[in-house]
Amino acid sequence: MFCYQCEQTAKGTGCTKIGVCGKQPDVAALQDLLIYALKGLSLVAVEGRKAGVNDREVNGFTAEAAFSTLTNVDFDQDRFLPLINRCVELRESLKGKVKAAGGKTDFPDGPASFKPESTLQGMVSQGEAVGIKSDTTIDADIMGLQHTLLFGIKGVAAYADHARILGQEDEKVYAFIQEGLAATLNKDLGLNDWVNLVLKCGEINLRTMELLDAANTGTYGHPVPTKVPLGARKGKAILVSGHDLKDLEEILKQSEGKGIQVYTHGEMLPTHAYPGLKKYPHFYGHFGTAWQNQAKEFAQFPGAILMTTNCIQKPQEVYKDNIFTTGLVGWPGVTHIANKDFTPVIQKALQMEGFKEDVNGKSVTCGFGRNTVMSVADKVIDAVKSGAIKHFFLVAGCDGAKPGRNYYTQFTELVPKDCVILTLACGKFRFFDKDFGDIGGIPRLLDVGQCNDAYSAIQIAVALSKAFNVGVNELPLSMILSWYEQKAVAILLTLFYLGIKNIRLGPSLPAFVTPNVLDVLVKNFNIMPITTPEQDLKAILG
Repeated sequence: MFCYQCEQTAKGTGCTKIGVCGKQPDVAALQDLLIYALKGLSLVAVEGRKAGVNDREVNGFTAEAAFSTLTNVDFDQDRFLPLINRCVELRESLKGKVKAAGGKTDFPDGPASFKPESTLQGMVSQGEAVGIKSDTTIDADIMGLQHTLLFGIKGVAAYADHARILGQEDEKVYAFIQEGLAATLNKDLGLNDWVNLVLKCGEINLRTMELLDAANTGTYGHPVPTKVPLGARKGKAILVSGHDLKDLEEILKQSEGKGIQVYTHGEMLPTHAYPGLKKYPHFYGHFGTAWQNQAKEFAQFPGAILMTTNCIQKPQEVYKDNIFTTGLVGWPGVTHIANKDFTPVIQKALQMEGFKEDVNGKSVTCGFGRNTVMSVADKVIDAVKSGAIKHFFLVAGCDGAKPGRNYYTQFTELVPKDCVILTLACGKFRFFDKDFGDIGGIPRLLDVGQCNDAYSAIQIAVALSKAFNVGVNELPLSMILSWYEQKAVAILLTLFYLGIKNIRLGPSLPAFVTPNVLDVLVKNFNIMPITTPEQDLKAILG
């Protein structure tokens, strides 16, 4: 196997024996084969559009299947076989439609014509032969840009799938996902072509995040500032982790009136701020963080656990019969809920002891999305003009288990008291429960939401730039970002598309970015690796 799509990849270069995340070589090979198959399906879809053929089922499948290959989504090899076979079935069916419309269907040997083997081991062997570094004739810089595009597309696919579940879609998003996947097979494209495709991925991701924002707020209302307890109530319990708001809503509906308290974990914390979700009286609080102590936290939870959209790192460490998965998420041997009937989860929660007594703890406040922040924009602007607020820091991104992420805790602790910290995504769990105080009633720590809510943070920055009549790069705003997986790659590409400069990125730079490509990013965007909190703050504030 070879995989280097996440920040924690082995030795900073690539996992070759087993994934640092716990991904087994067979699963890695099947994911590579699925991507290979999706490239073939995308070739046909691109030709289909030229002939006026556009298949909605193909579009949705492309996004969902690409999403399944993200870091820590699906570790279950058995679930990739039907995905690969379905991809080929859709490809052949689409060929028929394109041919009938007079479009091109004669493709050379490769992903648009390959036939999957009938056995698991046969497919694994096929996947090993078409891995992401299997073509040794590709220039290193072009390969790096191809993989940047591929991983960005995976992030776009994840956001597109989230939005689709809540009824928001845009044809141009699917068209680009397929255009980009098909482009990776085109050896006539030069370095500038790939740079343009990577930036276009950022543009499309902005649109995709806009769709997801509309899906979430249109369905559940705009988040409002909400205090969330970090303790527990005596009684039966269900813990929901991941990102999927629809799954959380269904759990809340189906467990209502059954004497069960529903808690969030990880990226689900911001869901407490949505009016359409917080209305449930048994939706109580938040348990645990994200990556730092996840296995330990899950082992301590006395109820049923539902994982949505992402599973945990090295899941074999916490295999328990009280863990369930839904959507794309899968691990070998773990019960999967395929139809949003969460009866097995509820029954398990009722069988378990739950919390024996009330547990008092801290509380945190979330719900500072763009609607909330912009409602007090005049107050924020006045504070900046008066000098009460000197600077804004967006300290945001992914968490992870690898040492070195304490940088973000230390950074926020050192930020001067006349500065405001905006945050989002699971990286905030390094500092989310610290008391940073306020500036004239404006909290110094503003939790914008999930990684999915990056659109909200961008809109806040754009609104402030308009209010001060300057470009975003001229605002007293610095971005200190952490990345882990492919959704973070897509967001970073969006920031590049918007022309955002001076981003500090860590804990380490992506292994798939070659020195020459990095040089281009430095020259055009002045992107830089984090150093130490003290050095970086001094460089920013002087």
